[in-house]
Amino acid sequence: MTELAVQPSAVTTRWWRDAVIYQVYVRSFADGNGDGIGDLLGVRSRLRYLADLGVDAIWLTPFYPSPMADFGYDVADYRDVDPLFGSLADAQALIADAHRLGLRVIVDVVPNHTSDRHPWFEAALRAGPDGPARERYVFREGKGAAGELPPNDWESIFGGPAWTRVEDGQWYLHLFASEQPDLNWEHPEVHEEFADVLRFWLDLGVDGFRIDVAHGMVKAPGLPDVGASGQAEMIGAQVVPFFDQDGVHEIHRTWRRILDSYEGERIGVAEAWAPSPERLANYVRPDELHQAFNFHFLKTPWDAARFREVIDESVRTSALVGAPPTWVLSNHDVKRHVTRYGGGERGLRRARAAALLMLALPGSAYVYQGEELGLPEVLDLPERYLQDPQRLRDPDSGRDGCRVPLPWTVAGEPPYGFAPPGIYESWLPMPADWRDLSVEAQLRDGASMLSLYRTALTLRRERPELGDGTLTWTGSPAGTLAFRRGDAFVCVLNMTPEWVEMEMPGDLLLASGGPETAGDVVRLAPDSATWWSARDV
Repeated sequence: MTELAVQPSAVTTRWWRDAVIYQVYVRSFADGNGDGIGDLLGVRSRLRYLADLGVDAIWLTPFYPSPMADFGYDVADYRDVDPLFGSLADAQALIADAHRLGLRVIVDVVPNHTSDRHPWFEAALRAGPDGPARERYVFREGKGAAGELPPNDWESIFGGPAWTRVEDGQWYLHLFASEQPDLNWEHPEVHEEFADVLRFWLDLGVDGFRIDVAHGMVKAPGLPDVGASGQAEMIGAQVVPFFDQDGVHEIHRTWRRILDSYEGERIGVAEAWAPSPERLANYVRPDELHQAFNFHFLKTPWDAARFREVIDESVRTSALVGAPPTWVLSNHDVKRHVTRYGGGERGLRRARAAALLMLALPGSAYVYQGEELGLPEVLDLPERYLQDPQRLRDPDSGRDGCRVPLPWTVAGEPPYGFAPPGIYESWLPMPADWRDLSVEAQLRDGASMLSLYRTALTLRRERPELGDGTLTWTGSPAGTLAFRRGDAFVCVLNMTPEWVEMEMPGDLLLASGGPETAGDVVRLAPDSATWWSARDV
């Protein structure tokens, strides 16, 4: 047996070390005012559902004033709420309501870039090439006889050049959409501004921040060429001069000191891509951020050996810096895992099993809204609804299909309770067959995906072995995974398409599908996971 230990921090184990955090994509969670777009009032109206689900915290995607060129990740004002989503008073009321229900609240902060409608960028355009306002962003002269070529060969993550030329001839950097100019983090005003933004929201009671593009901000000196095309595919696999530069860590250390100055264990969560697990672990060193998303786990194909390899590496590298590993299956930027795992009944079986695997692993887990309902990716949205700026540059990479609003009720027709009664349009249309996937329908069905998540989350809270701690692999047949948590809990995963027979590990607590038992033998259903209360060590 191989034991993998996640070493706890020097202080008492913190809530974030084993928290289950629910991602709320605000536009698509619940519409409170009837305009077909989700908002903070809608989130408030459904907080009881989240508390009953059994999660510990919610993470809200950006709700700040924005032209919505990238659905809120192009921020024009970091200290207010876009009227589309409500008001600052709505945000304060949501935080207060969540806290009364025992839910912590994490909000997005977007420090790599602003909107091109941000007052700073508008001032930079007015200032001209020699104006000090331009120093807050990355402006450069172009190459070529008349400066007609971009300053270097960097490509936007959304496709095309990472530079746009302005009327006076200079170019500005945007690693994402042209409406998202990159900030210059060598400028002290940028540091001061974001320190103040963090304090603004901490003073309003938020419990932490998910830091968008936490590996960005700092660029290599001289902005050297990459010398290759297809740079977006290199992110997280190779060293590039615009991401994961060592200078980002001093920013995160500064922010950690701000977080630690507030009561209540406020946290920072890195959305970071790095070329090695060791580089990713740098973001969660004891004096930096608390968590970093584990995209390697999310991207792992349905294969027992590959999953074990990723789990081993994730736990090992997190333990090097005393941080908890994190686990995530889906988010607002990738195809939903029901579809990634094969779609249809097979994808649903695998998604049920993956849920029990994720919630049994040591550390913290993230649940993307709708995965607890088993929602698939919507692959046939009408062309007129597709708005993702990433898709406009690369038709094969659109993210609209994972952002379709949630179904809540069985009555009537789409959007099934996402909006108030009498509202039949939502910003992305909901499939008509999602009635049976709605919250109301699944609450009535003890075998539903939602019932599975609710039971699993209840057991996770009740079982002292789950959450933070150690993982011990045990022997199991080919194509399966089996591990202990503590002395009394066992998780077994059959990742094959066949029934698999093995010695029964103990008393069955929960199963995603099957199993069949006879005496001391259990037959595990294809693509299934089981939780057991172990009888012996």
